[in-house]
Amino acid sequence: MKEHILGALQGKILVCDGAMGTMLQEKGLSLGECPEYWSITKPKTVTEIHKKYVEAGADIILANTFGANRVKLGKFNLENKIKEINIEGVKNARAAANKGVFVAGNIGPTGQLIEPLGFLKESDALGVFMEQAGYLAEGGADLIVIETMISIEETVMAAKAAKKTKLPVIAMMTFNLNNGDVRTVMGVDAQTMVKQLEDTGVDIVGSNCGHGIESMVEIVRAIKKETSRFVMAEPNAGLPVLKDGKIIYDGTPELMASYVGQLIEAGANIVGGCCGTTPAHIKLIKKEIERRNKK
Repeated sequence: MKEHILGALQGKILVCDGAMGTMLQEKGLSLGECPEYWSITKPKTVTEIHKKYVEAGADIILANTFGANRVKLGKFNLENKIKEINIEGVKNARAAANKGVFVAGNIGPTGQLIEPLGFLKESDALGVFMEQAGYLAEGGADLIVIETMISIEETVMAAKAAKKTKLPVIAMMTFNLNNGDVRTVMGVDAQTMVKQLEDTGVDIVGSNCGHGIESMVEIVRAIKKETSRFVMAEPNAGLPVLKDGKIIYDGTPELMASYVGQLIEAGANIVGGCCGTTPAHIKLIKKEIERRNKK
């Protein structure tokens, strides 16, 4: 039986992988195309990306299933492929993982607002996430990572659904830092997130995406203040900028690695990357973390 993620974290900082979307775009993913569908149409490409992150030192790799829920897939008329996309997404990641690497099923938001702000009922959201989480578990995921959430209601529904699989669950929300105030764009603060997610029984909490690793240090500190659970952080590689007609991120691998120490001191137990991060970023992050793990 594979080691539980909580066991692996005892006395050790783990490294998660970086962006999948950024890498797929480099491989030719076009604007408006469904990234998750590549798990079926171009599985070798997806697996190769996973391999690059494993080679860079990632202890956890996220399956290409971020938007593979029925609501989002419906926008591409791919809802009838939901089972295959999720199961193959896990399979692609598993093909790249060695014995010591955890494969996480990845769950992102539906893109709709829950009532009363929107038209999606909580019960319907729960059903959407239960369906996806079930397929991720069926595909053989070691754990489930929920990320890039801004609504606490939707995050809780995803967490409840994921916990029903009996797999370890990590749940993260995207926060902004404004003059020391840590909140999502919908006004959710760290205390609210931690309290409600701990009530669902999630194993690890944290934050991903946002502005960059500099602000992630303060965001992690705010989260850790509210919890005794392990904390995960996946900052962006800075902010996107347009250069020569192409969107790039200004956070270099060296810059991100230089903040790893501060991130760990703030309370991060798992460090990875979100938008704009590449295997080059993860390689330097891993190097810095290995140095600290040996102390």
